[in-house]
Amino acid sequence: MVYFVATPIGNLKDITLRALDVLNSVDVIACEDTRNSLKLLNHYDIKKKLIAYHKFNENNSSDGIIKLAKEGKNIAVISDAGMPTISDPGHVLIQKLIENQIEYTVIPGASASLSALLLSGMDSTTFTFVGFLDEQNKKRKLQVNDVKNAKSTLIFYISPYNLKKDVEFLASELGDRNACLVNEITKLYEKTIHFSLAELPEFEPRGEYVLVVEGCTEDSGQNLSPLEELNFLIATGMTKNDAIKQVAKKFNVPKNEIYKLTIQSE
Repeated sequence: MVYFVATPIGNLKDITLRALDVLNSVDVIACEDTRNSLKLLNHYDIKKKLIAYHKFNENNSSDGIIKLAKEGKNIAVISDAGMPTISDPGHVLIQKLIENQIEYTVIPGASASLSALLLSGMDSTTFTFVGFLDEQNKKRKLQVNDVKNAKSTLIFYISPYNLKKDVEFLASELGDRNACLVNEITKLYEKTIHFSLAELPEFEPRGEYVLVVEGCTEDSGQNLSPLEELNFLIATGMTKNDAIKQVAKKFNVPKNEIYKLTIQSE
Protein backbone atom coordinates (compact mmCIF):
# COMPACT_ATOMS: atom_id res chain seq x y z
CA MET A 1 0.00 0.00 0.00
CA VAL A 2 1.15 3.52 -0.80
CA TYR A 3 -0.06 6.33 1.46
CA PHE A 4 -0.03 10.00 0.44
CA VAL A 5 0.25 11.73 3.80
CA ALA A 6 -0.45 15.41 4.46
CA THR A 7 2.07 17.06 6.77
CA PRO A 8 1.90 20.33 8.77
CA ILE A 9 2.33 23.57 6.83
CA GLY A 10 4.00 25.30 9.78
CA ASN A 11 2.96 24.27 13.25
CA LEU A 12 4.16 20.70 13.88
CA LYS A 13 1.08 20.00 16.00
CA ASP A 14 -1.11 20.23 12.90
CA ILE A 15 -0.77 16.55 12.04
CA THR A 16 -3.51 13.97 12.45
CA LEU A 17 -3.33 10.94 14.72
CA ARG A 18 -3.95 8.76 11.68
CA ALA A 19 -1.00 10.34 9.86
CA LEU A 20 1.26 9.57 12.82
CA ASP A 21 -0.01 5.98 12.92
CA VAL A 22 0.73 5.53 9.21
CA LEU A 23 4.19 7.10 9.40
CA ASN A 24 5.01 4.81 12.32
CA SER A 25 3.73 1.70 10.55
CA VAL A 26 5.16 1.94 7.02
CA ASP A 27 8.42 0.39 5.88
CA VAL A 28 9.66 3.41 3.92
CA ILE A 29 8.92 7.13 3.84
CA ALA A 30 9.45 8.95 0.53
CA CYS A 31 10.31 12.61 1.24
CA GLU A 32 10.54 15.69 -0.95
CA ASP A 33 13.53 16.78 1.15
CA THR A 34 14.79 14.24 3.69
CA ARG A 35 16.53 16.94 5.75
CA ASN A 36 13.37 18.97 6.07
CA SER A 37 11.20 15.94 6.81
CA LEU A 38 13.52 14.85 9.62
CA LYS A 39 12.41 17.90 11.64
CA LEU A 40 8.88 16.49 11.73
CA LEU A 41 9.87 12.84 12.07
CA ASN A 42 12.38 13.49 14.87
CA HIS A 43 9.82 15.62 16.69
CA TYR A 44 7.53 12.60 16.87
CA ASP A 45 10.37 10.11 17.31
CA ILE A 46 9.61 8.31 14.04
CA LYS A 47 12.56 6.25 12.82
CA LYS A 48 12.08 4.87 9.33
CA LYS A 49 14.06 4.36 6.16
CA LEU A 50 13.86 7.56 4.09
CA ILE A 51 14.17 7.89 0.33
CA ALA A 52 14.19 11.06 -1.77
CA TYR A 53 11.18 11.76 -3.96
CA HIS A 54 11.25 15.24 -5.50
CA LYS A 55 10.53 16.94 -8.84
CA PHE A 56 14.08 16.38 -10.10
CA ASN A 57 13.99 12.59 -9.70
CA GLU A 58 10.24 12.00 -9.84
CA ASN A 59 10.21 9.51 -12.71
CA ASN A 60 13.05 7.32 -11.44
CA SER A 61 11.88 7.49 -7.82
CA SER A 62 8.35 6.58 -8.87
CA ASP A 63 9.69 3.42 -10.50
CA GLY A 64 11.57 2.60 -7.30
CA ILE A 65 8.44 3.07 -5.19
CA ILE A 66 6.45 0.88 -7.59
CA LYS A 67 9.10 -1.83 -7.19
CA LEU A 68 8.94 -1.60 -3.38
CA ALA A 69 5.14 -1.78 -3.43
CA LYS A 70 5.24 -4.89 -5.63
CA GLU A 71 7.58 -6.46 -3.07
CA GLY A 72 4.86 -5.97 -0.46
CA LYS A 73 6.35 -2.92 1.24
CA ASN A 74 4.18 -0.15 2.65
CA ILE A 75 5.32 3.34 1.64
CA ALA A 76 4.30 6.79 2.86
CA VAL A 77 4.81 9.73 0.51
CA ILE A 78 5.14 13.17 2.11
CA SER A 79 6.07 16.63 0.84
CA ASP A 80 7.89 19.37 2.74
CA ALA A 81 4.56 20.80 3.87
CA GLY A 82 0.91 20.16 3.14
CA MET A 83 -0.53 17.69 0.66
CA PRO A 84 1.65 15.78 -1.80
CA THR A 85 0.82 16.49 -5.49
CA ILE A 86 -0.61 19.97 -4.75
CA SER A 87 2.15 22.08 -6.34
CA ASP A 88 4.45 19.27 -5.13
CA PRO A 89 5.61 15.93 -6.54
CA GLY A 90 3.20 13.00 -6.49
CA HIS A 91 1.12 13.10 -9.66
CA VAL A 92 3.57 11.01 -11.70
CA LEU A 93 3.60 8.34 -9.00
CA ILE A 94 -0.20 8.20 -8.79
CA GLN A 95 -0.45 7.70 -12.54
CA LYS A 96 2.02 4.82 -12.34
CA LEU A 97 0.20 3.28 -9.38
CA ILE A 98 -3.00 3.31 -11.41
CA GLU A 99 -1.24 1.77 -14.42
CA ASN A 100 0.22 -0.99 -12.24
CA GLN A 101 -3.05 -1.49 -10.31
CA ILE A 102 -1.32 -0.88 -6.99
CA GLU A 103 -3.48 0.14 -4.05
CA TYR A 104 -3.00 3.64 -2.67
CA THR A 105 -4.86 6.11 -0.47
CA VAL A 106 -4.66 9.60 1.02
CA ILE A 107 -4.24 10.62 4.65
CA PRO A 108 -5.73 14.15 4.61
CA GLY A 109 -4.57 17.08 6.67
CA ALA A 110 -3.31 20.66 6.53
CA SER A 111 -3.73 22.72 3.35
CA ALA A 112 -2.17 26.14 2.76
CA SER A 113 -4.58 27.00 -0.06
CA LEU A 114 -7.75 26.23 1.91
CA SER A 115 -6.44 27.89 5.06
CA ALA A 116 -5.60 31.05 3.09
CA LEU A 117 -9.01 31.05 1.44
CA LEU A 118 -10.67 31.00 4.85
CA LEU A 119 -8.36 33.71 6.24
CA SER A 120 -8.98 35.95 3.21
CA GLY A 121 -12.68 36.22 3.97
CA MET A 122 -13.44 35.96 0.24
CA ASP A 123 -16.20 33.92 -1.34
CA SER A 124 -15.45 30.23 -0.77
CA THR A 125 -18.59 28.91 -2.50
CA THR A 126 -16.52 28.24 -5.59
CA PHE A 127 -12.80 28.72 -6.04
CA THR A 128 -10.08 27.92 -8.57
CA PHE A 129 -6.63 26.79 -7.45
CA VAL A 130 -4.00 28.02 -9.93
CA GLY A 131 -0.83 27.37 -7.91
CA PHE A 132 2.51 28.86 -8.94
CA LEU A 133 2.68 30.98 -12.07
CA ASP A 134 5.06 29.72 -14.73
CA GLU A 135 8.39 31.51 -15.01
CA GLN A 136 7.96 31.90 -18.78
CA ASN A 137 5.85 34.93 -19.65
CA LYS A 138 4.00 33.23 -22.52
CA LYS A 139 2.97 30.28 -20.36
CA ARG A 140 1.92 32.43 -17.40
CA LYS A 141 -0.25 34.51 -19.72
CA LEU A 142 -1.99 31.32 -20.83
CA GLN A 143 -2.46 30.28 -17.18
CA VAL A 144 -4.15 33.54 -16.28
CA ASN A 145 -6.12 33.76 -19.52
CA ASP A 146 -7.78 30.47 -18.62
CA VAL A 147 -9.17 31.89 -15.37
CA LYS A 148 -9.42 35.67 -15.85
CA ASN A 149 -13.16 35.55 -16.60
CA ALA A 150 -14.01 32.98 -13.93
CA LYS A 151 -16.41 34.15 -11.23
CA SER A 152 -14.78 31.87 -8.70
CA THR A 153 -12.18 33.13 -6.21
CA LEU A 154 -8.63 32.52 -7.49
CA ILE A 155 -5.82 31.05 -5.39
CA PHE A 156 -2.14 31.43 -6.30
CA TYR A 157 1.10 30.31 -4.64
CA ILE A 158 3.92 32.87 -4.76
CA SER A 159 7.53 32.69 -3.63
CA PRO A 160 8.96 35.73 -1.78
CA TYR A 161 11.42 36.26 -4.64
CA ASN A 162 8.61 36.69 -7.19
CA LEU A 163 6.09 38.48 -5.00
CA LYS A 164 6.23 41.98 -6.49
CA LYS A 165 6.65 40.75 -10.06
CA ASP A 166 3.76 38.27 -9.83
CA VAL A 167 1.33 40.69 -8.20
CA GLU A 168 2.10 43.36 -10.80
CA PHE A 169 1.63 40.81 -13.57
CA LEU A 170 -1.73 39.72 -12.17
CA ALA A 171 -2.83 43.34 -11.84
CA SER A 172 -2.03 43.93 -15.52
CA GLU A 173 -3.87 40.78 -16.61
CA LEU A 174 -6.84 40.73 -14.22
CA GLY A 175 -7.33 44.42 -13.55
CA ASP A 176 -7.58 46.01 -10.13
CA ARG A 177 -9.32 43.45 -7.91
CA ASN A 178 -9.57 42.86 -4.19
CA ALA A 179 -6.82 40.55 -3.03
CA CYS A 180 -5.36 39.03 0.11
CA LEU A 181 -1.83 37.84 0.84
CA VAL A 182 -1.38 35.22 3.54
CA ASN A 183 1.94 33.84 4.76
CA GLU A 184 3.51 32.04 7.70
CA ILE A 185 0.18 30.20 8.08
CA THR A 186 -0.15 28.50 11.51
CA LYS A 187 3.20 30.00 12.59
CA LEU A 188 3.98 32.66 15.20
CA TYR A 189 4.19 35.49 12.66
CA GLU A 190 1.18 34.56 10.54
CA LYS A 191 0.04 37.55 8.47
CA THR A 192 -3.11 38.29 6.49
CA ILE A 193 -2.85 41.40 4.30
CA HIS A 194 -5.90 42.74 2.44
CA PHE A 195 -5.20 45.09 -0.47
CA SER A 196 -6.03 45.76 -4.12
CA LEU A 197 -3.90 44.28 -6.90
CA ALA A 198 -3.02 47.75 -8.18
CA GLU A 199 -1.65 48.84 -4.80
CA LEU A 200 0.63 46.22 -3.26
CA PRO A 201 1.65 47.49 0.19
CA GLU A 202 5.31 47.72 1.17
CA PHE A 203 6.55 44.98 3.48
CA GLU A 204 9.50 42.62 3.88
CA PRO A 205 8.87 39.39 1.90
CA ARG A 206 9.28 36.40 4.19
CA GLY A 207 8.38 32.78 3.43
CA GLU A 208 6.10 31.54 0.68
CA TYR A 209 2.79 33.30 0.14
CA VAL A 210 -0.71 32.34 -0.81
CA LEU A 211 -2.45 35.04 -2.82
CA VAL A 212 -6.24 35.00 -2.92
CA VAL A 213 -7.92 37.16 -5.58
CA GLU A 214 -11.61 37.87 -6.03
CA GLY A 215 -13.28 36.35 -9.07
CA CYS A 216 -14.45 38.23 -12.13
CA THR A 217 -17.42 40.50 -11.46
CA GLU A 218 -19.58 42.64 -13.74
CA ASP A 219 -17.32 45.59 -12.94
CA SER A 220 -14.30 43.57 -14.04
CA GLY A 221 -15.39 43.92 -17.64
CA GLN A 222 -15.46 47.72 -17.74
CA ASN A 223 -11.94 48.24 -19.13
CA LEU A 224 -11.64 45.16 -21.32
CA SER A 225 -10.86 45.02 -25.03
CA PRO A 226 -13.73 44.01 -27.36
CA LEU A 227 -12.55 40.37 -27.42
CA GLU A 228 -12.02 40.29 -23.64
CA GLU A 229 -15.44 41.87 -23.14
CA LEU A 230 -16.98 39.21 -25.40
CA ASN A 231 -15.30 36.36 -23.51
CA PHE A 232 -16.35 37.94 -20.22
CA LEU A 233 -20.02 38.09 -21.25
CA ILE A 234 -19.99 34.51 -22.52
CA ALA A 235 -18.37 33.39 -19.25
CA THR A 236 -21.27 34.98 -17.36
CA GLY A 237 -23.73 32.76 -19.28
CA MET A 238 -24.72 34.96 -22.23
CA THR A 239 -25.04 33.27 -25.62
CA LYS A 240 -22.32 33.99 -28.17
CA ASN A 241 -24.73 35.78 -30.55
CA ASP A 242 -26.16 37.98 -27.80
CA ALA A 243 -22.67 38.75 -26.54
CA ILE A 244 -21.54 39.78 -30.04
CA LYS A 245 -24.55 42.12 -30.35
CA GLN A 246 -23.85 43.71 -26.97
CA VAL A 247 -20.12 44.19 -27.59
CA ALA A 248 -20.75 45.64 -31.06
CA LYS A 249 -23.21 48.12 -29.57
CA LYS A 250 -20.91 49.06 -26.69
CA PHE A 251 -17.87 49.70 -28.92
CA ASN A 252 -19.97 51.08 -31.80
CA VAL A 253 -18.58 48.68 -34.41
CA PRO A 254 -20.32 46.32 -36.88
CA LYS A 255 -21.26 42.89 -35.51
CA ASN A 256 -19.24 41.15 -38.22
CA GLU A 257 -16.08 42.85 -36.91
CA ILE A 258 -16.63 41.33 -33.49
CA TYR A 259 -17.40 37.97 -35.07
CA LYS A 260 -14.08 38.12 -36.96
CA LEU A 261 -12.30 38.57 -33.60
CA THR A 262 -13.78 35.30 -32.34
CA ILE A 263 -12.52 33.44 -35.42
CA GLN A 264 -9.02 34.93 -35.12
CA SER A 265 -8.78 33.92 -31.46
CA GLU A 266 -9.68 30.26 -32.11
